[in-house]
Amino acid sequence: MKEWLPALDANRKTFDFKKGALLFEEGEPVTGMYYMVSGKAKVHKHWTDDKELIIRFAGPGDIVGHRGLGKQTVYPVSATAIEPVTACFVELDFFFSTLKINPDYSFKLLMFYAEELQESEKRMRNLAHMSVKGRIAYGLLKLKERFGVTPAGMLNIGLTRQDLASYAGTTYETAFRTMTELSKENLVSFVDKGICIIDDNALSEITM
Repeated sequence: MKEWLPALDANRKTFDFKKGALLFEEGEPVTGMYYMVSGKAKVHKHWTDDKELIIRFAGPGDIVGHRGLGKQTVYPVSATAIEPVTACFVELDFFFSTLKINPDYSFKLLMFYAEELQESEKRMRNLAHMSVKGRIAYGLLKLKERFGVTPAGMLNIGLTRQDLASYAGTTYETAFRTMTELSKENLVSFVDKGICIIDDNALSEITM
């Protein structure tokens, strides 16, 4: 609805976050939704006292903060910038008003929720039944599908080895050994902090 755009412009705030800064933290009251304009962030949850599980990575065009909607309006996850991020913030009351008055947006948000739920169910299945090697292969392929590659052929997202481990639901040490194994098998390669997928088909076979 084009007539809704002036109201959106009047009710949104734009924030810049440095790499490593929190957009919001697990347990905080939900005050609104964030729409990613540029940069990338990880959405993560406490796993144990000293570990986290990365639920998803968000990039330009994505919404973050929506997992806090429901009876208990607190964020069940945190969002942290993994590179400089610019995001638009819309307060909760205006967000709900938008859903009530803009059916097209409500439908798109419903489809987004459905797709995210399907992906979450796949990841829970993977954590329960897939080997660490399979989970890392699956994670790398999903990141390539979501963010693509740079002109040099590297995944278009800067990941630390710890982030990759947290995304695969394993320890840093296990992830490092597995990535070394994948490199020796010539399925992936590393250049500085970048990751290049050499053989997509072979990685896909590992996930089966």
